[in-house]
Amino acid sequence: VLTRSTVEVEKWDSLLPLPKPYVVPGGRFREVYYWDSYFTMLGLAESGHWDKVEDMVANFAAEIDTWGHIPNGNRTYYLSRSQPPFFSFMVSLLATHDGDQVLKTYQPQLEKEYRYWMAGADALAPGSADKRAVRMADGALLNRYWDDNDTPRPESWLDDVKTAKSNPNRPATEIYRDLRSAAASGWDFSSRWMDNPQQLATIRTTSIVPVDLNALMFHLEKTLARASKASGDSAGATQYDALANARQQAIEKYLWNDKEGWYADYDLKTRKVRNQLTAAALFPLYVNAASRERATKVAAAAESRLLKPGGLTTTTVNSGQQWDAPNGWAPLQWVAVEGLQNYGQQKIAMEVSWRFLSNVQHTYDSKQKLVEKYDVSSTGTGGGGGEYPLQDGFGWTNGVTLKMLDLICPQEKPCDALPATRPAAAPSAQSKPAAN
Repeated sequence: VLTRSTVEVEKWDSLLPLPKPYVVPGGRFREVYYWDSYFTMLGLAESGHWDKVEDMVANFAAEIDTWGHIPNGNRTYYLSRSQPPFFSFMVSLLATHDGDQVLKTYQPQLEKEYRYWMAGADALAPGSADKRAVRMADGALLNRYWDDNDTPRPESWLDDVKTAKSNPNRPATEIYRDLRSAAASGWDFSSRWMDNPQQLATIRTTSIVPVDLNALMFHLEKTLARASKASGDSAGATQYDALANARQQAIEKYLWNDKEGWYADYDLKTRKVRNQLTAAALFPLYVNAASRERATKVAAAAESRLLKPGGLTTTTVNSGQQWDAPNGWAPLQWVAVEGLQNYGQQKIAMEVSWRFLSNVQHTYDSKQKLVEKYDVSSTGTGGGGGEYPLQDGFGWTNGVTLKMLDLICPQEKPCDALPATRPAAAPSAQSKPAAN
């Protein structure tokens, strides 16, 4: 139902052609989206549709070859930005089925994507930023989200103009770029990026160094080290391992809030780590970049502050934006579950899975469909807020639901719906660590 094919497009069509069939999220989203696709692919792999996984990896590689990066989505108006860099996860997923040859095959595209994110880094003075690269005061390199354009988004033109007009004290171009950069983050929109959670025009995405993005970049560097090793390039492997280790140290130094006891974003304006706890705090655990001691603290914070009856809430702030409380999103549930398992936190991982699956099941029972996001303050309600109504489908919910069912149900007795009774204990972890 959600598979599309666009080898050729009409001259005036905004759709970008792709060589292979692909799966779209659903609802209003009729094109392929970058980070959504990884979580959809998890479900395809779980269902044995490795041919579709191969096609989608090939499509993203073709986009990198053509545009130098993977756009937000395959539309012309998305070319000025990317999204959370999950291509290394896609390649790693395919390698679990087809072997390390996959790493060698896609090494050129992995390297090209890395160059896109790090463009301009070499020329940066300490304490400065250019596009997606940020050089910290001590010379360490991290990344931020960025859009090359500073005009209203064509897909949300009137909304953006209205937002900019609501804050006449700021240049409109500055607001437009920060809105676009938040779209690049995938979290559009969230109090994470705003000075005042109730005023979208206070958004300043480009002055924030996000913890999740830098965890993903760590995984990309680690994957490049693996690909270099698979290609017999030991010098390249050593180089990328060194870059990953340097980033890991920078994450520990700049993106850890010691006072609060969790990972958080760094504020380039105040030159301090922020205090806000969000589901992004789990990303260093997801990629095995956290120390065990810090992972234990993050797990405790997530359990006490983010875990709700219907799953993990995105933030603790009710702003009316969709990437805030009380919404929970399938990809963030899965990042948390895998991250917690990586550090032996099986009990909490199981709790997140059971509660989110209960939410999905109860909503399905009443609506006969899976949806884009869920209200996790209870079970059985789709999420709300943001720029558009709740969407059906939905690619990443489908994928994560299948993975969680595999986790909840023992391998000898698989299930395709939530069991009537809760398992007494979590099965041994069946997911693999995100990074080697």
